[in-house]
Amino acid sequence: MLKTIFIHLLNDFSGSPKVLSQVLKRFEKSNDIELYTSKDEGFLSNLTANHKHFFYKRFNNKFLTLFSYVLSQLDLFFKILKYKKEDTIYINTLLPFGAAIAGKLKACEVIYHIHETSIKPNILKKFLRYVVSKTASKIIFVSNDLASKEAFENKNTYIVHNALENNFLEIASKYEYKFLYDEKFIVTMICSLKEYKGVLEFITIASNLVSQNHISFKLILNAEQTEINNYFENKNIPSNIEIFSKQKDLEPFYSKSSLVLNLSRVDICIETFGLTIIEAMAYGIPVIVPPVGGPIEIVEEGLEGFLISSYEIDKVAKKIAELSNNEITCINLSKNAKEKALIFSEDLFLGKIQKVVDG
Repeated sequence: MLKTIFIHLLNDFSGSPKVLSQVLKRFEKSNDIELYTSKDEGFLSNLTANHKHFFYKRFNNKFLTLFSYVLSQLDLFFKILKYKKEDTIYINTLLPFGAAIAGKLKACEVIYHIHETSIKPNILKKFLRYVVSKTASKIIFVSNDLASKEAFENKNTYIVHNALENNFLEIASKYEYKFLYDEKFIVTMICSLKEYKGVLEFITIASNLVSQNHISFKLILNAEQTEINNYFENKNIPSNIEIFSKQKDLEPFYSKSSLVLNLSRVDICIETFGLTIIEAMAYGIPVIVPPVGGPIEIVEEGLEGFLISSYEIDKVAKKIAELSNNEITCINLSKNAKEKALIFSEDLFLGKIQKVVDG
């Protein structure tokens, strides 16, 4: 029986494994599949009985993490060599190069689902792109912007925007936007614990608005509490902000948010899509997002939110203060956001992925 083997490096609660979890739910019903990831807990846990693991661990020391990464790809390479040329190797993100090389050696079809463009150091990115150029049969990009920036010559390329799960949309559709929650205009950001995601900018904006007693801030980080404690140990956190560790269920946060921010630094981390952006919009929450990359394919200035660079901290803070005193504007933005989010249908997304794999 033909198999589809799905590969993802770090199983956690970030965007790319969440997208792959949607794909797996579709293929689990009709295909013989296997899944390879790290042993961590994340969106890909408990989705299939055929979930296999390879060694990978992140460390605070970047050289230890790099060593772990290289070992993980050697481990993965030898695990994938057992498959037959009739099987399909489906690689989520650029990172699992060991699976791509093994798949190519076994003459398997190798499909890449590319979510990212900001990989450091640059020599690693060049190497990973080289592997893609030599091994990929088909390449899926999550946005037109990413496809234009990371194009490969002579490759079958497909644009498939990420989507919201049907059950998520169903829950979100029942939610009625609240301009204030407990008399507070709540500004939320959900991201990884990386400076290039705008964590420090978020703290600065909160500090700048600390005198505005009706505005509060919530920062949800895809990190363990110990990592968060270590990171903020010597930093001043203003009284108007709450910080939370990784969350599997974001509904309690979206349902109490007045505005959602994405502050990724536009010169370091260009958002290739922005899953939390459309999640927030599904709840009818206005957004402020970067004016580059995937977000510009989701948000139109002044309709669902605003396009402002995180480097324009004063401008972001001013817009937040302005919105916090304008309920009518926020309600209009909310209606537009909710309507736009319906475009990102899971059924349409999965149908396109199925065509790529079967075609």
